[in-house]
Amino acid sequence: MLRGCAYNLAVSDSLLTAAADAANAGGPRILGIETSCDDTAAAVVDGAGRVVASVVSRQLTAHRPFGGVVPEIASREHLRNWPAVSAETLEQAGLELAAIDAVAATRGPGLIGSLLVGLSIGRALAYARGLPFHAVHHLEGHLYSPFLRLGGEPAEAPPRRFHGLVVSGGHTALYEVADGAVRTIAETRDDALGEVFDKIGKRLGLPYPQGPKVDELAEAGSAGSVRLAVARCSDGSLDFSYSGLKSQTLLAIERLERQGVDCDLGAGAGAPAAVRDLLADFRAAAVGQIVDRLDRLRRSGRAPALLAVSGGAAANRLLRRALAAWAGEHGVDLRLVPLAFSGDNAAMIAHAALLRERRGESDDPLRVEAAGRLPLA
Repeated sequence: MLRGCAYNLAVSDSLLTAAADAANAGGPRILGIETSCDDTAAAVVDGAGRVVASVVSRQLTAHRPFGGVVPEIASREHLRNWPAVSAETLEQAGLELAAIDAVAATRGPGLIGSLLVGLSIGRALAYARGLPFHAVHHLEGHLYSPFLRLGGEPAEAPPRRFHGLVVSGGHTALYEVADGAVRTIAETRDDALGEVFDKIGKRLGLPYPQGPKVDELAEAGSAGSVRLAVARCSDGSLDFSYSGLKSQTLLAIERLERQGVDCDLGAGAGAPAAVRDLLADFRAAAVGQIVDRLDRLRRSGRAPALLAVSGGAAANRLLRRALAAWAGEHGVDLRLVPLAFSGDNAAMIAHAALLRERRGESDDPLRVEAAGRLPLA
């Protein structure tokens, strides 16, 4: 049994069909491994980019008492969970390990202890079986994940040029991709989008992971009661910054408490209307900053023809609605990552490796090392 396991894709007729297609498909069957933070994930992607199997074992129970991820616990849980995760993945795919043609694993960025677990497993498998190996940048996986499809459908071929927006707990960044080369247009200078949602939720006493619950409460609130500024960098860059919004929101919570509003939501009682409304304003300002950056990029003459949006925070409901409206207004082709692949998962790692295979790239499993900090370039 998988401990605290949540599947990205359940075993279904579509997966079984995809597994059967994979058995007959040309191109490599790639085993992907993702352990950059607290999710132990494995997946198999075939040569057409079909997600044949995808399993994610989450560690919510282990980390919830601490209100966030504890690195040492995360790495130990990866070691404990990997045998069951890998076995379930191969069973979903209907494959033996001997049928795998290439191996991919995340090398960074992330928690170094967690990264070492997955990368070491991937390196060992590739070396022992003489298979091609791909050490994939975590954000590279996210960047191409909007082109994955559900239901065992082949992945969409990414265009030669597109813009990518990655929003997650650790990253908020805007990229320009051309023929596989990635250029950073903007990135966060402090807190990332998902991170600030978690921090505000933690202040309110919400259990880990706090961000999705904040989004849910904001959905039930009405924006307009509190004015929260959309931050811009004083040097005129398109970089993101959420620490100021965090401070504004924390001060607003303190004002509500002085007014007698109960802002401790950890006891299980429903959130007061004033708190829900504040969170709606907080969410609107957080999403507004992203739309502001895209607007400024467009006005600078560098408007994206296609915008691919990915990352765990790309599941935010207001963000998805706002980006769809912005793209429709300005004639931008939008690719929102399927919700099943928005969080950390190994399907995106295997898919990124497939694109590398097509470009003739690979890594030496005896030389590549994990890196807690790793620029995407």
